[in-house]
Amino acid sequence: MKKKSSLIILVFTLILSLLAGCNSGTNTTGKETVNKESSGPVEIEFWYGLGGKLGETMEARIKEFNDSQNEVLVKGIAQGDYSETYQKLQAAIAAKKAPAAVLLTNDPMVQLANRELLAPLDDMIAAETDFNKDDFIPAFFSQGTINGKQFSLPLYGTTQVMYYRTDLFEKAGITKDSLKTWEDLGKAAEKIKKSENIFGWEPMWGSGNLIDAALSNGGTYLSEDGKTVTIDSPEWVDSWEFFRKAIHEDKTMRIHHGGQGWEYWYKTIDDVMKGNAAGYTGSSGDQGDLDFTKVAAYPQPGWIGKEAKPHAGAQTISIPAITPPEQQEAAFKWIKFFTSAEKTADWSMKTGYISVRKSAQDVPAFKEFAKKNPQILIPLKQAETATPDFVDPTGGKILDALSKAADKVEIEGVKAETALNEAKAEAQKALDQALKGK
Repeated sequence: MKKKSSLIILVFTLILSLLAGCNSGTNTTGKETVNKESSGPVEIEFWYGLGGKLGETMEARIKEFNDSQNEVLVKGIAQGDYSETYQKLQAAIAAKKAPAAVLLTNDPMVQLANRELLAPLDDMIAAETDFNKDDFIPAFFSQGTINGKQFSLPLYGTTQVMYYRTDLFEKAGITKDSLKTWEDLGKAAEKIKKSENIFGWEPMWGSGNLIDAALSNGGTYLSEDGKTVTIDSPEWVDSWEFFRKAIHEDKTMRIHHGGQGWEYWYKTIDDVMKGNAAGYTGSSGDQGDLDFTKVAAYPQPGWIGKEAKPHAGAQTISIPAITPPEQQEAAFKWIKFFTSAEKTADWSMKTGYISVRKSAQDVPAFKEFAKKNPQILIPLKQAETATPDFVDPTGGKILDALSKAADKVEIEGVKAETALNEAKAEAQKALDQALKGK
């Protein structure tokens, strides 16, 4: 009888152990299973290449999202800049350890989408009845549409505008009308250099400012049939030579270059804020770093007799294709939060970047802010006639050639015609190969 009782107790104990094992989320192989009710929020990484006040603003936005709900926990990972983000992302995808969401510039996003390395967002967009994709500014939203699928959504719009010291212009007897053409600005820079012994203007390092100037001079990247690279045309040469001469011969302009991440960018801003330069051409997103009691904003000019056509585009957010479904859903919740009318309006007010939703301009706080801070409307005004971001048919090789040429012109002082002829040869070879492969 004693043995029988012991046996019953032993069996009962085993049953309780098995039940406990099931309740603790352990299966018969000893591996943990996912218990969604007790596992807490889904944690995801979001990579972005922002620094300074922009980086701080992004950190605050991530914290705001995390505090607003308990389903998703975003861990922000700041990279050195946009280029570093792309380089590290490629390595992470190859190692199958990519973040759940990433902030990308246009050309890298297109390249990744064409290689099917980004997850299509169409089903996630369709599942959200209150998402209203038609409210996005069409030019920004269409950037993420590749081969009929939506691979990214615009997080914020950007374009490069003019910032100038009102006191220095006034002291030199120069009005803002001198910003209406590049030729007039060149004369203003020369006058300021002579009267104040400071630099009259500072273009931002890189091909961006020079490309904008060429487009505003009537330049194009390709011929109408898309078979010939046209970056060596007089429109390109003349506009680039204007800056080379001002930097290396007249010494009325200069550029900061090199350094870690955005170091050159902030040195340029510091020059203007400290009175070592009268103005510079920089991002609409610089507005959060500027003191508008000292500076004013103005749209980029064209050349005499020509309309300004600088680039305007969006920095977009994407989800790598290798991201697990649960993390993809979590990442989309973060995207939806950031791109709501109220949040994109708030981001614009705090940074100067362009809101990506049309309804953002109807947000009461934005309306009130624009009355007191008219500079916030300058990028919007410029975007109305701007050139959309160029989609490089060679996978970035035309833009790479232009970047090399820009360094030769801005840093080394090589004649624009020489640098652009070399860039044209390199770019045309890449285009011929790309067309042959189709």
